[in-house]
Amino acid sequence: MDMITPEPRPCWIAGRAEQGASTIVVRHPFDGSEVATVAVPGADQVERAVVAAVEVAKEFRRSPAHVRAAALEHVSKAIAARAEEIAEVITAENGKPMKWADAEVRRAVSVFRIAAEEARRFTGDLQRLDTDPAGEGRLAITRRIPRGPVLGISPFNFPLNLVAHKVAPALAVGAPIIIKPAPRTPLSALILGEILAETELPAGAFSVLPIGNEETSALVADPRLPVVSFTGSGPVGWSLADAAPRKHVVLELGGNAAAVVLRDWPDIEGAALRIATFGNYQAGQSCIAVQRVIVDRAVADEFVPALLDAVQAQRTGDPYDTEVDVGPVVDEAAAERIVAWVDEAVAAGAKLLTGGTREGATVEPTLLVDVPETAKAWSEEIFGPVLAVSIVDGVDEAFAAVNASAYGLQVGVFTSDVHLAFYASTELEVGGVIIGDVPSYRADQMPYGGVKGSGVGREGVLAAMTDLTEERVTVFTGIDL
Repeated sequence: MDMITPEPRPCWIAGRAEQGASTIVVRHPFDGSEVATVAVPGADQVERAVVAAVEVAKEFRRSPAHVRAAALEHVSKAIAARAEEIAEVITAENGKPMKWADAEVRRAVSVFRIAAEEARRFTGDLQRLDTDPAGEGRLAITRRIPRGPVLGISPFNFPLNLVAHKVAPALAVGAPIIIKPAPRTPLSALILGEILAETELPAGAFSVLPIGNEETSALVADPRLPVVSFTGSGPVGWSLADAAPRKHVVLELGGNAAAVVLRDWPDIEGAALRIATFGNYQAGQSCIAVQRVIVDRAVADEFVPALLDAVQAQRTGDPYDTEVDVGPVVDEAAAERIVAWVDEAVAAGAKLLTGGTREGATVEPTLLVDVPETAKAWSEEIFGPVLAVSIVDGVDEAFAAVNASAYGLQVGVFTSDVHLAFYASTELEVGGVIIGDVPSYRADQMPYGGVKGSGVGREGVLAAMTDLTEERVTVFTGIDL
């Protein structure tokens, strides 16, 4: 798809398209070809975006719910109408295969539709206070009010849907948002800016600023933006939190997600296929892609060969080919790091069953067994198409292995025992437990986020709307209840 235009793709300053002070070139990760040139706003444009967000904040939070809902509905429908085009843009800038780009577009359609629905029913609670004598005749109304303008910082791996998860909840509650997309993948966010500009949202309700890290640091520190919502790497995320100690900071920082296969699971081959698929989807560049595979010894002899077959069936190649399952990682440097981590694990005693090589930025789907706990391929987030298997004895050893991690985002537990399911929900130190499937499952309306090194706060449309607002209580006196 030819995306090169005579002028750089404009940024969006307070709802208006503008050329910038400089430009960046977006390249296709698979072959390095130029995809597009994008306008990078200068300091004066960034300042105007902040000023506009601050100035419109009070007006926007008072806007009728139907106005915000209508804007969100328009975005949902417009994304659906341009689905094929946007999916091609995602593949061009990110390198993910078309099948996964199509899925990302469908999810973004849902996110804005759900946000429109929630905007209409996001209301207060009534609480009678006459439960004690001193409260007779009193009634409390609790409402949620936006904390203020939001700075949303999104990563490269889901260049549309993770932007949607920041923009849609903010607009649903009436909070202006400045979105800072990843410099490698700004195009999807800029298309979203085009679509938002078609709505009746007030000037200042949104800006899309494809700026660099230094400029972003200044925005993080800016007291006029009291909320920072960041998705990305742990070191960067925690440094942002440290730089804004008095702000409300939401961090989704990823992890090394585990899939646990217990002896009672009836479909071992099916579990192997799901784990192979979601260890390699997005080339493993998902916060909840399967990385660690923890298998009960009772089923290991059946499971490991099935997993090897399923991994080897994953097809790499040009992501525009609809038959390709695994595209490139974000760049060649990332591919070099991933292969180096695999080599380190093998040197420490792991067995390499398949993969472990790369061609350019494409890493061959890789399967390791008996990986030492200290190897980075087990203990850190590899963010590549690599699965590491550990064989354990029983449920408690399996759950201990899950918890022996600095991260805690989601875990998948393949069990058909309802008692074990509830036990897993209680014992596993993660934000989400997926029973009967991989940890990679995420419904866009459910609360999503982690514990420990995986961050603080929750995404998911309603959960994010709650997180972006604060309670305000009004007490009425002399009420006949």
